[in-house]
Amino acid sequence: MKSQVRGGTRWKRFAVVMVPSLAATAAIGVGLAQGALAASFAISGQEFKVSTDKLEGTEFVQYGSIAQGHTLDGKPFAAPVAVSGFDTAKITNMCQSVVTPVPGLGNITLRLEAGEKAASSGRDEDKVQAKDLYLDVSYLEANAEFKQIDIGIAAGSLNAGPDGKPTNRQGIQPNTQANEHGFAQRAKDATLTNVRQKAWATTAATFTLPGLNLSLHRGTEKECFKG
Repeated sequence: MKSQVRGGTRWKRFAVVMVPSLAATAAIGVGLAQGALAASFAISGQEFKVSTDKLEGTEFVQYGSIAQGHTLDGKPFAAPVAVSGFDTAKITNMCQSVVTPVPGLGNITLRLEAGEKAASSGRDEDKVQAKDLYLDVSYLEANAEFKQIDIGIAAGSLNAGPDGKPTNRQGIQPNTQANEHGFAQRAKDATLTNVRQKAWATTAATFTLPGLNLSLHRGTEKECFKG
């Protein structure tokens, strides 16, 4: 792990504040093997930023939900989110960053990068790959193309076929707060380019990150994007 943070005993104070954040970000970046149980955890009180050159997903779904957790000072909060789900996803040049204020050190940016080589090689084995991926998003900016899209479907019917019976398509993530009668949309395939998003949580049954690089930096200059 690369780090630009230096210091002596200050690292003790850094550890007290940063270790919970590191643990949460490890879960975010690497994913949760339990898959269906992934949404049962309380989110951290920190939004994180994610940027990618390209995301190619299958069985895309999107619906509204509520993410709940605690702020860094322990106060409970709830945030509205748009949950985006994919059966499978291939991601080119992914960057993820989260900023944590540390007493005595100021802001520390944790930056995670993977799949960068895919930008030049174009090979699937160089891309970040995920299975049963769900993202609790508060902000998204991208160019998007959808195939076989249904807009305005009831969230509880996302995984239903023409006969109304459940299929193997993606649906509402288990253990998620979502109104099954609320607005949702789905598409057979989705391609997003030049993605910039802010999120509260990401879960996946599996998450493969080729060329993983995790680093710590003082300040906020190393965030994945500004704004």
